Amino acid sequence: MKRREFLKTTGALAVAMGGLDRYAEAFAETRLRVGLIGAGWYGKCDLFRLIQVAPVEVVSLCDVDQAMLAEAAQQTAARQASKKTPRTYRDYRTMLAERDLDLVLIATPDHWHALTFLEAVKAGADVYVQKPISVDIVEGQAMLAAARKHGRVVQVGTQRRSTPHLMEAREQIVQAGRLGKVGLVEICCYYHMRTRENPPDEAPPPNLDWEWYTGPAPMRPYNKLVHPRGWRAFMEYGNGIVGDMCIHMFDMVRWMMGLGMPKRVGSSGGIFVDTGSKANITDTQTATFDYDDLRVVWTHRTWGEAPDPKYPWAAVLYGDKGTLKASVMGYDFVPQGGGEAVHKDVTYELEQYPEDKTEKDLERHVAPAIRGHMKDLLACIKSRGRPVADIEQGYMSTTACILANLSMQVGRALEWDHAKGVVVGDEEANRLLRRPYRAPWVHPDPAPA
Repeated sequence: MKRREFLKTTGALAVAMGGLDRYAEAFAETRLRVGLIGAGWYGKCDLFRLIQVAPVEVVSLCDVDQAMLAEAAQQTAARQASKKTPRTYRDYRTMLAERDLDLVLIATPDHWHALTFLEAVKAGADVYVQKPISVDIVEGQAMLAAARKHGRVVQVGTQRRSTPHLMEAREQIVQAGRLGKVGLVEICCYYHMRTRENPPDEAPPPNLDWEWYTGPAPMRPYNKLVHPRGWRAFMEYGNGIVGDMCIHMFDMVRWMMGLGMPKRVGSSGGIFVDTGSKANITDTQTATFDYDDLRVVWTHRTWGEAPDPKYPWAAVLYGDKGTLKASVMGYDFVPQGGGEAVHKDVTYELEQYPEDKTEKDLERHVAPAIRGHMKDLLACIKSRGRPVADIEQGYMSTTACILANLSMQVGRALEWDHAKGVVVGDEEANRLLRRPYRAPWVHPDPAPA
């Protein structure tokens, strides 16, 4: 067996067996050099799960918050086998200009995804980028085009596709035909996750470069609600709860059912109850993703009770033979007209990875899914194949969710031409596919055909 074939084979075995030793064998001669852009909460969650499943060398970290950056560098040195402290950067362009990275993880606020991603793939790196891939649709088109042009392997952080119990539900319930004909899927989030605070604006802390943090987004005064971890409350940096929570459930449904882009997207909502906060994202919103003979309907509400307290963030697939409820915490399948119901809880791996027990702010129920996502990415880096959450899948789920917000903004449903990447017959909506960039940052364009 040739060395290249051997490495591919052992990499595939590692994915199947889930063993770090087999990953070490597969990567012993090709230790990946890794960089992270966005060294806050989820950036570290992703990076530390990667370290758990492969003997990578974390070379570089980048963030505009110097305190956060220093803490991440110290923690990374303690985690990785070499115990080396990564180089640190404020400017991602300087970091990527070194051209010494095989893999770049991007976990910035959404408004920074596109520019950092484009620079990373141009620098020859494969990429793990958090969802949604972009803050507007044209950014996503540019990212997809660049990934294909430069031949890069990209995994998007829609890790429901690598969640063990959801993989089981997809295979044993949905793909096995136990639901029968599915005509309606309801997806939802009833978490009280929209801030209700209204603190005054203030000077940014000395460790934070607010000019760099804002980047291409509109400049607004610093407020402690934004950083750290509160930026999703503001549309300047993301797409609200639809761009944060809907994308996970919508992407999961597309993956489970083998769906592409919806033909029409309609949405309505607003700030109906929590009117006292500085937050400018909706507290109440519904969206309908329209397929030929299927409707996927999203609802979020950041106030009141969840209709099903067991499934406050979930998808419910209604078939003529049964119903599947699925969430990050488990799933329930109930067959129509009696029969044996199926229940499965989330998988934890605390004994295999005891550091999960003490890691600050880790979503322990999500850690196995992130590890699975990383293993799939690593196998595809070896084979140069496309991961389960390839950039094209991320583009479709991101685009559909952004279209929901644009539909709410213009007050009408939008028909989407996926081949052309435009809204059919609606120039006002098409002008909104690209957000204005603050100077001197320049909005990317998709590469010409």
